[in-house]
Amino acid sequence: MSSVRLVLLLSAGWLVVVAAPARAQDVPLAPDAPLADLPDIGVAWPEIAPEPADPLAAIRSVNAAGETRYNYRITGIDAVDTDLFRQRFNELSTLRANEGEPANAAQIDRRAREDARTLDELLRNEGYFDARIATSVRPEGDRLIVYLEVEPGERYRFAQVRTPGIAVAGTKAETLREAFPIAPQSPVQGDTVVAAQEKLTQTIGREGFPFAKVGEAEITVDHATRTATIEVPVQPGGERRFGRIVARPNRVFDGDHAQDIARFKPGETYDSTLVDDLRRAIVQTSLVSQVRLTPVEGQVPGTVDLDLAMEPAPPRTIAAELGYGTGEGARVEGSWTHRNLFPPEGALTLRGVLGTREQVAAVTFRRNNFHGRDRVLTGQIAATHLVRDAFEANTVSLSGSLERQTNIFFQKTWTWSLGAELLATDERDVIVATGDPRRRTYFIGAVPTSLNYDGSDDLLNPTRGFRLGGRFSPELSLQGDVFGYTRVQLDGSVYKSVNDSLVLAGRARIGSILGAPRDAVAPSRRFYAGGGASVRGYGFQSIGPRDPNNDPIGGRSLAEFSIEARVRAFGNFGVVPFLDAGNIDTSPLPGLSDLRYGAGIGVRYYSNFGPIRVDVGTPINPQRGDPRIAVYVSLGQAF
Repeated sequence: MSSVRLVLLLSAGWLVVVAAPARAQDVPLAPDAPLADLPDIGVAWPEIAPEPADPLAAIRSVNAAGETRYNYRITGIDAVDTDLFRQRFNELSTLRANEGEPANAAQIDRRAREDARTLDELLRNEGYFDARIATSVRPEGDRLIVYLEVEPGERYRFAQVRTPGIAVAGTKAETLREAFPIAPQSPVQGDTVVAAQEKLTQTIGREGFPFAKVGEAEITVDHATRTATIEVPVQPGGERRFGRIVARPNRVFDGDHAQDIARFKPGETYDSTLVDDLRRAIVQTSLVSQVRLTPVEGQVPGTVDLDLAMEPAPPRTIAAELGYGTGEGARVEGSWTHRNLFPPEGALTLRGVLGTREQVAAVTFRRNNFHGRDRVLTGQIAATHLVRDAFEANTVSLSGSLERQTNIFFQKTWTWSLGAELLATDERDVIVATGDPRRRTYFIGAVPTSLNYDGSDDLLNPTRGFRLGGRFSPELSLQGDVFGYTRVQLDGSVYKSVNDSLVLAGRARIGSILGAPRDAVAPSRRFYAGGGASVRGYGFQSIGPRDPNNDPIGGRSLAEFSIEARVRAFGNFGVVPFLDAGNIDTSPLPGLSDLRYGAGIGVRYYSNFGPIRVDVGTPINPQRGDPRIAVYVSLGQAF
């Protein structure tokens, strides 16, 4: 016996095989024998709708001489009229593309026929292989209505689902079968088939099979029973464990450093999602323009090595920045960075600031991904000159830190930092009792540490969750005598999404200096409040006790509170009414009896890289000399 198979290639990318019954075995025929009747192949093919006797008659009746305008309507597709179905038809429809424009009879007829074929293809993708589509044109007023009248017929369903070869996966076979969610009686639907193939491919890679192959789905349609059989061949290729990362010769870094970045260790079961994660992390170093990670057979049996190939990106960056802030003055900042001067990922930055109230010269060494993902080692030498209302300081500092950072690409729940700092600073302030100027030199050593928890849903624009953070910095100071003190600061914020256009946000900050009186602590190491990241409406560092010259003197304790409503007004723009409060106290415990309040409204533009904010605030209970209005511009929300 032999068989007949008709193979159709559908637009959705399926291979569809229409099966017909076998014909009778061939027998010898005598030259003069009469021909037998042709056998009935037993397949009920879909009927073709008869065309109207003259589909253009309505057009001629409206405008026999030339062109007319038209609209179109589709009937009979309620069973498949989803948003996606409509979108696909609208993108392909020639009737829609020219709707309302003048057209002659031949053009309208051709467009209607093309759209009928488009509808037929889309219906087949949804499992309606016996659809009948008729076109007609009817006059209504001064226009024509082109009708596409659809009879979808019965929806085909899968009778059998086969995944030959999957049993080779052993104990993982059942997991892989469940990853292909098509089952008998499932509709023959193109998007479902594609999604099932993708899910199976992803799952087999996650389950430890780096060399697996998932074949194209072959669908056999039986018109007689209005069912189909789907077969997806699978070649698992053997389960593997991670081996080594082998980097080809390059000017970026080697395979050992790539292993530091990876979230997997040698010997763990292979997982393709972890390989994709490593690929993204390498790109985020900004040291490469292209990266390829190819699984290859490992040197150790049962393992898979990763062949790492990278194309270096330009390693040098020059940056410049102009800015102005109330209380901070105008400033120009420039920097030069070589991001891989000391491989792997050892960057050197030369930075300078020229401003009306600030001058800085700094050399910074920074090593990213230091023996771990997003672990950063930093060392810096800096010379600064700062002029503030509260003090003037000339400082030379040497500092270093090791920290685990978060970023917009890989937001971390927990981050921390450990640091050390040595500085010599010559500072000028005034004697509080008299207002007379004075100058003192301090030598300070500090061991700052921090621990932060981020339970919010977004780094720059959180809409729900909360954040908690703590800073702890024991310090030794030499100014006449050696004495010690500790700076402590706690921060918390919470975010509540009321609806799609409204988010309520609140923030609190408490700080204290323990172990030394205010006057003994260098002015630059005290707490201050006021400004765009503090209490809006007030000048930078202007809140708190003041000297006889009405300049702030800082304090040993800090208390700040903020609430705001983030309203997404229209499109990418929003408005944010806010109320802030804060105070500085000379005692180690913050007082709440003399809070300064600021209120105002802000505007947000929600760009692709985060919200850009402009806040305008005014002090509610100002001190003498406070401004009536203050304006703040920055990237990201206020907190």
